[in-house]
Amino acid sequence: MKIAVYGASGMVGSRIVAEAAARGHEVTGVTRSGADLPAGVQSVQASANDVASVKEIVGDADVVAVALGPSRTGGDHQDYLDAVDNLIAAVRGTETRLLVVGGAGGLTIGGQRVLDGPDFPAEYRPESLTVAQGLEALRATDESVNWTMLHPPFVIQPGERTGTFRLGQDEPVGDNISAEDFAIAVLDEFEKPANNRGRFTVGY
Repeated sequence: MKIAVYGASGMVGSRIVAEAAARGHEVTGVTRSGADLPAGVQSVQASANDVASVKEIVGDADVVAVALGPSRTGGDHQDYLDAVDNLIAAVRGTETRLLVVGGAGGLTIGGQRVLDGPDFPAEYRPESLTVAQGLEALRATDESVNWTMLHPPFVIQPGERTGTFRLGQDEPVGDNISAEDFAIAVLDEFEKPANNRGRFTVGY
């Protein structure tokens, strides 16, 4: 399988790249910096905000993982939404699957979005609202766009690759997960699709 990973040098993206390569897939890692990536992974310097390069990269992939997020340093969140729109446009009408890494804030508890709850940290709300907009953009697409959003739990950080975790749909199923196990969930979904045109979550 040909897999392209945007944000391939980040905490989550680097684990997705490593898991995909370990499973024997043909992996292209996309970063703005052209970062060095593991042996056997093709490194491409490009941006999801560049329409031409997105079309080229997506056009050569069976599946695309998007491990990007809105700026946490005061940058314009429109860049993230434009990137999601570019990727949607590139996969529309093709066989290429698109998996976008979401955020815990977009999950629901008792029908209410986590990000709208009274205990949700205010400093994370702008970012979470933007990612939630990205989810709505995916949901608004027609049947010609095969998308999935995978939401991490509240805490995702480097850790152990255990291969043991729970899956859920709209509500959190645990408070944390390692980035390594999150990557397993991404690759499992690519290899055995179970959430076409929908979202799911993972956790311990």
